[in-house]
Amino acid sequence: MGQTRVVIADDESIIRMDLKEMLTGLGYLVVGEAGDGLSAVNLGRELKPDLVIMDIKMPDLDGIAAAKILTEERIAPVLLLTAFSQTELVDGAKEAGVVGYIVKPFRESELVPAIEIALSRFKEFRVLEKEAQNLRDTLETRKLVERAKGILMDTQELKEAEAFRKIQKLSMNTRKSMREIAEAILLAHEVEKERA
Repeated sequence: MGQTRVVIADDESIIRMDLKEMLTGLGYLVVGEAGDGLSAVNLGRELKPDLVIMDIKMPDLDGIAAAKILTEERIAPVLLLTAFSQTELVDGAKEAGVVGYIVKPFRESELVPAIEIALSRFKEFRVLEKEAQNLRDTLETRKLVERAKGILMDTQELKEAEAFRKIQKLSMNTRKSMREIAEAILLAHEVEKERA
């Protein structure tokens, strides 16, 4: 599978250097570094890392705002580093979709579990997101097929089972999905209504 690719962002170059050294020593591949939130977002967009580790307090765009963008754009999970553990920062991090939070100063031994949990949570989130999309697609297809069946029942005086079989048969004969057939029936019906 290869090394986990990481982008690190902190406005203090010494912290970036130490963090890069730690991560490299632990077997992670640091593919990019940034000194501000905006650069971190741009690096994330460009490099598509497996993880972004960033400080909360940074110029241009703070870590929470940058994390929100990276999360919304589905670029990478974000692990925040901070010297602050105030409730409002933790709440802001949660709202931004941050998958992990480490308070400075941290030890190298705390880094691996935090990174691995962040990666695991992000992967779980992506799986759930995909399942939800599949369910939405299935539901939408069912709705379209139901409407198309209704049209066939009305216009061709078919029973429900016959209308369904007709859609199914058209789907097999044309090698198109039932959704595509249903959409075509609905479109043809709309065109017919406009002509009348």
